[in-house]
Order: sequence, then C-alpha cells, then structure tokens
Amino acid sequence: MSDALPILTGMVPENLRPRSARIFLDSLDVMADIGFHEFEIGVPQRLSVTVEIWLDHIPPADCDDPAFAWDYDFIREQVETLAKARRYNLQESLAHAIYDRIAGLRGVRALRVLTAKPDIYPDAKAVGVELASFKGCVPDVATM
Repeated sequence: MSDALPILTGMVPENLRPRSARIFLDSLDVMADIGFHEFEIGVPQRLSVTVEIWLDHIPPADCDDPAFAWDYDFIREQVETLAKARRYNLQESLAHAIYDRIAGLRGVRALRVLTAKPDIYPDAKAVGVELASFKGCVPDVATM
C-alpha cells in the first residue's frame, strides 16, 4: 500500500479557489537602539516586528517543491540585521528600512510592515507604526 495521498482535482468550486497567497513573520522580538528621548538613547529596547507579504502567484495545490517557497529564515535575518544596523530615532525609520528591503524582493505583490514597542506604557499592549502598500485592512487582490 502506498503512503501517497490521492490528488484531488476539480473538488474546489470556482468561488472558493485561492485568490491570494500571503506569508508572514508575526511579532518577531528584536532589540533595537531606538527612540529620541534622552533616556532611550544608547539603551536598546524590545521591538516587535511583523512582516506580511502577499505573493504574486499561488503555487498549485500539488506543489510541494521547496524551490517555490519563501525562506522565512532570510526574512527574519533581514529584520534582525536592520534592527541592529544602526540607532534609530523613530520606529518609522526602521519600518521604512524593513519595508524597502522586503519590497525589493522577487514575487512581492503587496506588503505590510508593523513595528511596536511593547514596553512603553503599562496600560497598553504596545505603541507602533504600520506601513502598507495598500489602503484599508487588506490589499484588493482584484486590482493587483
């Protein structure tokens, strides 16, 4: 008996076929020398970074080839490298650096980068910024 699963084709109705593909790195904690207040300068702070990447193609359901996958380690390394590369006065500056680095990669259709300082206010989960290549909560894949 074979361990292979049967390939089911034609089972998904047209209205349910995937219309977009997204990969993400959610809430990666990095240490960054960030902030413009005197007490922040030279004192690395914990920063949470989320990167969401909408892809320009959707691999077929029967594709299990790593050559078609994104390297999550690479994305993580880029965020960590940029966070440690220099001192930042503003979260916006670091968010733009991450955004620009990822936006230049092959296959990026839409992008969102969020940075947040989770340790600023005791009565708030975090304060942060968001950059996106689209308006609203998600990209309009019909117009992309």
